[in-house]
Amino acid sequence: MLTVIGRSDVRRLLGYSECIGIVREAMSALSAGQTRQMLRQIMPIEGNDVLSVMAGVMAPTIGFGSKVISVLPGNSRLGRPSHQGVVVLFDAESGEPECVLHAGEITRIRTAAASAVATDALAKPDADRLAVLGYGEQGQAHVEAISHVRDLKSVRIWGRSVDEAIRVAKQLSERLNLDVVPAATVRDAVSDAQIVCTTTAAREPILLGEWIAEGTHLNLVGSSEASAAEVDSALVLRARVFADHRDGVLQQGAEYLRAQASGLVREAHVLGEIGDVLNGTIRGRTSRDQVTVYKSLGHIVQDLSCARFVYSLNRAEGGGTDAVF
Repeated sequence: MLTVIGRSDVRRLLGYSECIGIVREAMSALSAGQTRQMLRQIMPIEGNDVLSVMAGVMAPTIGFGSKVISVLPGNSRLGRPSHQGVVVLFDAESGEPECVLHAGEITRIRTAAASAVATDALAKPDADRLAVLGYGEQGQAHVEAISHVRDLKSVRIWGRSVDEAIRVAKQLSERLNLDVVPAATVRDAVSDAQIVCTTTAAREPILLGEWIAEGTHLNLVGSSEASAAEVDSALVLRARVFADHRDGVLQQGAEYLRAQASGLVREAHVLGEIGDVLNGTIRGRTSRDQVTVYKSLGHIVQDLSCARFVYSLNRAEGGGTDAVF
């Protein structure tokens, strides 16, 4: 039997608290060499739309599987999710496909949860001022996820539409009981922030290194391919840089690649992975005034670990839709 689990059940079963722990273990396993995964394959569709394929193998308790997902940034203007696709889990013993899950919802939650893991590992322990660039699905998810690892006192959110930023800020304030306010410009948003998350669809840098205060931690999330960068090379040069998956960032991390092409940095500038910091093999922040960067591209072991968790809970409840395959 093949189980199909839709968006609403993924959202119901995969909370941020649980997902942060799941993703933390997955990132540690990746950096410890306990997983196998290919680099994400990206195929252009039209304009900025892409189709992405990821596959990987984890320990027997997780199994192996793949994610096929389309990314259409314009969907947000039409009230549709930008990420649409499926995660497929295979039975580790028989090789049969056993579950298909809504990939967009897993991606939304696990991406923000991974940034929360990175923030917990790299941001100053007392960091309590957050700035989020982008008010879409990921921007909103990041406010909620970061609130699980730091006691936030204030949140500033910026987006290209002032009216939409106002609406989202009000909504988040009411839902999360946080002080969330809209910012008129990117510079205003980050001016005194201690944690910054970039979750935009920008093709060229909107955030300059000179605007970032000493001691800030940044999660660079919006650009997931080599041709689009949210921050300038000066910021990359200034920061202590960590990746979710180092090989992926060296080949597909736009901000790093632009700084490298300019001759400002070499491969060694990407110090390692967040999993290395979690495992104690690389030091993260080494002083309060350092600027730290986590570059997120996403990798399949995050998706598989979350999918297995959701599938296990779903089976325990007897939910989902089964079909003979």
